[in-house]
Amino acid sequence: MLEGIEFVNKEFFWLLLTLPLALLWYIFKQKNQTAELKMSSLKGFKITPSLLPKFRPVLFALRIVALALLILALARPQSVDVSTKTKTTRGIDIVMAIDVSASMLAKDLSPNRLDALKKVAAEFIKGRPNDRIGLVEYAGESYTKTPITSDKNIVIRSLQSIQYNSIIEGGTAIGMGLATSVNRLKDSKASSKVIILLTDGVNNSGFIDPKIASELAVEYNIKTYTIGLGTNGMALSPVALRANGDFQYARIQVEIDEKLLKEIAEVTGGKYFRATNNKKLEAIYEEINKLEKTEIEEFKYYNYQEKYRPFVILAGLLLLMELLLRYTIFRSFV
Repeated sequence: MLEGIEFVNKEFFWLLLTLPLALLWYIFKQKNQTAELKMSSLKGFKITPSLLPKFRPVLFALRIVALALLILALARPQSVDVSTKTKTTRGIDIVMAIDVSASMLAKDLSPNRLDALKKVAAEFIKGRPNDRIGLVEYAGESYTKTPITSDKNIVIRSLQSIQYNSIIEGGTAIGMGLATSVNRLKDSKASSKVIILLTDGVNNSGFIDPKIASELAVEYNIKTYTIGLGTNGMALSPVALRANGDFQYARIQVEIDEKLLKEIAEVTGGKYFRATNNKKLEAIYEEINKLEKTEIEEFKYYNYQEKYRPFVILAGLLLLMELLLRYTIFRSFV
């Protein structure tokens, strides 16, 4: 009965201390509750045994319980139903531009650069429930893998399906990847538009200059975070295809055009990061996640329901029962 109920006027609980005092008063006065008649002998009287006098304390018990219920009612019991409504006040549209050139199969990250990226990026996507996210793939050319959408399941499935393939022209067209990403975001109505561009090489393909693509991003107010992926020094990387279609690996020097990536980030108001191992890659996406926060407004609605009525009604019924018993069954003994 009291589950989920709060008492507003708890100070009335002090009145409960009067109930033990009333009980003590009743015990001491019980002998004076009925009249006494002293007689020298009961000869000539017919005595009929009765259990009713033994149940006379029931009347007092009913009154005590009724008083306790009235005190609970005075303490103003009520239940509170809290409903919450959230409103996204500042949505963010994000495009993740991912380099899928053969060098992304290098094993300086575990198990390789591309798989390490997919794992970290998937966690990043799951942590952005209120934003729209799209995917762009690029190597020697670029194309949209997934348009910006709020359906995270679609984005994650598309991300997991990304792999190196020989259909896309070889090379690293950073300008093309950035331009395609800008094209996906230029018509967005979001308050904030962000590109996360990741590469492990230098711009050596494509017909769009990365600086021109950067200017387009600035024109459409799109911030770009750039990530250089790869260890410092030598990395076990694919260098040729064997007859059976498998890659032949060799240790080659890692070359990332950090100057270009820094320029792109600086011009567009973003930031450049270098991920040399799995932990640093995770830390980079965590930092971007903190830098690009979606503002959410939360509204709470409180619905108060007064619960004193059942206590008052039950107390009234008990007092009525006491009166009925007092003037009917126990009339001769009270």
